[in-house]
Order: sequence, then C-alpha cells, then structure tokens
Amino acid sequence: MSAILPPATLGMLGGGQLGRFFVLAAHEMGYKVWVLDPDPNSPAGVAADRHLKAEFDDYAALDQLAAGCAAITTEFENVPAGTLDYLAKFVPVRPSADAVAICQNRVAEKTFLANNGIPHAPFAPINTEADVRNAPSVLFPGILKVARFGYDGKGQARVANHDEALAAFQAFKGEACVLEQMLKLDYEVSVVLARDEHGKVKCFPTAENAHARGILDVSIAPARASGCQRDTAEELAERIAEQLDYIGTMAVEFFVSRGELYVNEMAPRPHNSGHYTIDACVTDQFEQQVRALVGLPLGDARAHSAAVMVNLLGDIWYDPTQPGPDSHGHYREPDWSQLLAIPNLKLHLYGKHHARPGRKMGHFTVIDADPAKAVATAMAARTAIGIRDE
Repeated sequence: MSAILPPATLGMLGGGQLGRFFVLAAHEMGYKVWVLDPDPNSPAGVAADRHLKAEFDDYAALDQLAAGCAAITTEFENVPAGTLDYLAKFVPVRPSADAVAICQNRVAEKTFLANNGIPHAPFAPINTEADVRNAPSVLFPGILKVARFGYDGKGQARVANHDEALAAFQAFKGEACVLEQMLKLDYEVSVVLARDEHGKVKCFPTAENAHARGILDVSIAPARASGCQRDTAEELAERIAEQLDYIGTMAVEFFVSRGELYVNEMAPRPHNSGHYTIDACVTDQFEQQVRALVGLPLGDARAHSAAVMVNLLGDIWYDPTQPGPDSHGHYREPDWSQLLAIPNLKLHLYGKHHARPGRKMGHFTVIDADPAKAVATAMAARTAIGIRDE
C-alpha cells in the first residue's frame, strides 16, 4: 500500500502504557490517534484524540474505529483474533490476526517454534487430567502455564512431578495449558525488532533481563552476553518474524541455558524490555510501530548510548513502616526527587489511576557511554526510590 501520511488518524486497540507510548510517538509524527479500550481511566485513552470506551468485541464501536481510522494496530496480544479479522475487512490491520493468534496461545506458539526448527524447551499440551498423568517424565521439574491470558508470572506454576502438575491444573480449573521442562537458567535476553511490509527488519540491541516475582525488573542493553549470542538471538528473532509474515514491532524472549539460546515467548507488540529504546536509540520501538503500520521506511534502530531500564511497580507507593488500610502499608507518592536529581536518568510515569502492588506504574532509564557506569547508577537509583530485593 502507499504510505499513510500525517495528519491521518490511526487506531489503537488497548489503552495501557504501551498504547500510551504509541499515541505519543504518533502525535510527535503528526498523526491523530483513536484508542479503543473499556477502561475509562485508560492511560492511552487520556492521551488520545478520541477514546472509545468499549469492549474489544463491541462491533458498533469497532465500526466507529474502522470508519474513523486509516490503519489500526494493537498494544497487547489478548485482543480477540476475530476482532482483528473483522477490522481488516475495512482498513489495514498490523500485525495480522493470524500472527497474533499464534502468539496469544502458548500451545500454538510452541507448536509454531517446533514446526520451524526454532530452539525451545521441551513441552506438552495439557487439555485434560489424563494429559497430565501421561506427560513424559522428562518434563519434570517443569512449569505449567495456562495457554491464554497469562502474563507477568500470572497463570503459571512450578511443578516438580505429576502430582503437583495435576494439582496446578485443577487450580487453573481445567483451562488449556502447556507443560514446559524447566531449563537450567544462566540468564534471560530479549530482542525487540520491527519488520515492514516489504520484509525489511531492524533489530534493536539485545537486552539482558532480570525478573522479580515473574515481572520484569531490570533490562540492560546491550546484554552482557557474548557477541555471538547476541547475533544468534537477533537472527532467530528475524526468522520468527519472517515465518509469521509479521508487520510491526514485536519482541522475542529467550532463555540462555548452558550457553544455548531457547525461545521462551513471543510478544506481537512493543515490549517492556524495549522501553530503553525511547532514550537510548535513534528510533524507538513505538516510532517503529507507527512506521510499520503506516507503510513508512523503518527508522535507524542503532543505540547511541548504553542503557539500563528499571520497572517501577505499585509497591513503592506504599510505606510498609507506616500503618495503612491494608497490609501493604501507608499509601503515598514516592519521592521522585531521588530520581530526578540524576542527570542521565529519564523518568517515565504512565499516569495510571491507582497504584497496586505488582502493577507497572512507570519506569526509568539510565543512559551512559560506559555500560558499567549505567548499571551502577541505575542500581543505586533503584535502591534510593525504595525497590527492595526479595
């Protein structure tokens, strides 16, 4: 298609922080954005030119979105594939429903990896209690994950044997799952990339990730891995995007186990581990999402600085040393002067309506010419703002 140019209106399905960053990037480029999300306090909806407060299967609202927008994208993978298919009858939708459908179902995702020779942990689909009992013993110890709607550690259980797996499956109320062998983990990395309609791919530098309670805590870019591992991760991510015929920004998360890379998950959207690109790269992951959506050439994904991104969860809004209405402690705004006093630190708050423990409320990124200095500064700032290791 010919490029869609400003001041065209673009559509975003989903109203969280990823959608908000898309809105901001599109506005900077001269586009208008409509957001469809049921949350009246949606961070993206507040920033958008129009917020359609509706569910993702509200076809009257979808008709409004299609009529008012020149192209539509999504900020998260749990938008029903049927919604994307429906909208694609009227306007360009990127990524496609087919690509999103694979990424939003763990069984489909693992099967896709297996069929395309992409390294992954051994797994088995689990649909019944009999599947649990018959699961190969080599999958234990393992992780049982719900096939859909699991994120940030939710819908997952570590299981040492068949009995524990059966109990976890029952706790998930018999929902379709996948059982994966637990790999011996060295560390984790991710690759965020963008692919355009002509098949051209731009990879951002591979990031090294650390998680706490199943939620991303810190991302370091470039990853402190060997150059060979970083190159291999980018090559595998490009292969995945090509096999999906993907258009847009996406992320591929990897486990590194005994020096070998294994794909953990694919995200058909910008990714938390790519937030560092906002401050450290010539073009960030959200501008690339806009460019791929409207048919513009992709921007330069090169990093001009080393970067460390730290997630800010709702926990730091609570002072556990002071009594509050619940067990979390007294609710108050963190002292942002601790962060804003650091000249090479960039603070991003998402404008969410209320902080809850475990909820992503913002992040900060430290950039520096020296990767080691960026790490040291970021970790000191992380402690200063009240983030505690558990």
